Amino acid sequence: MPTLLHIDSSVLSVSESASRSVAETFLKVWREQHPGGTVVHRDLSVSPASHISAAAQHAGYVDPAEHTPEQAAAFAERKELIEELERADAVLIGAPMYNLSVPSSLKAWIDNVVLIGRTAMGAATLKGKHITVITSRGGAYGPGTPRDGYDYVQNFLEGVFGMMLGMEIEFIVPELTGAPVDPAMAALLPLYEASRARAHEEAKAKAMGLAAQLADAA
Repeated sequence: MPTLLHIDSSVLSVSESASRSVAETFLKVWREQHPGGTVVHRDLSVSPASHISAAAQHAGYVDPAEHTPEQAAAFAERKELIEELERADAVLIGAPMYNLSVPSSLKAWIDNVVLIGRTAMGAATLKGKHITVITSRGGAYGPGTPRDGYDYVQNFLEGVFGMMLGMEIEFIVPELTGAPVDPAMAALLPLYEASRARAHEEAKAKAMGLAAQLADAA
């Protein structure tokens, strides 16, 4: 049975976080389709990955037999994160927009799992693996909006997971999540509700479609 790696990076709880809430909808359908499958959950807000260090960076390009004690210790966590990602049949990531980009905890995790010569570029042990990213944001950043061009989440993650790692990436984008808590956005509540409902429906559809895709490949 397939294994799904689920990465959370929101600092908020499920009741407060759009990315966590939509992920729960995805997971419910996934588990219904794969009752004997495995979900590996890594919550970066609770157990953050270490920020990449010089020792961990250099160790990625040195034969393990030649690691210094410092490099071996630093690379151990990086190796664990990489192998966890490589073992997964599919990946689900909650990536809320914080100050126009991804949470620093998610960036730290990415810096650990991107390793040129193994996961990235030529070798690409993750090539073709499916990844679904739920990228929620307080406002709207699409074409025609006042903030068009200021979304540095999707472009960044497409570059990392798509171009560098060769993964098959899809996005679910619940927008205007600030409307329920910001009085200045009260007029946008109907648009927020529509975006939230659409995101949950997309999560159901993508989980169902991915389950069928993996079943066909088995």
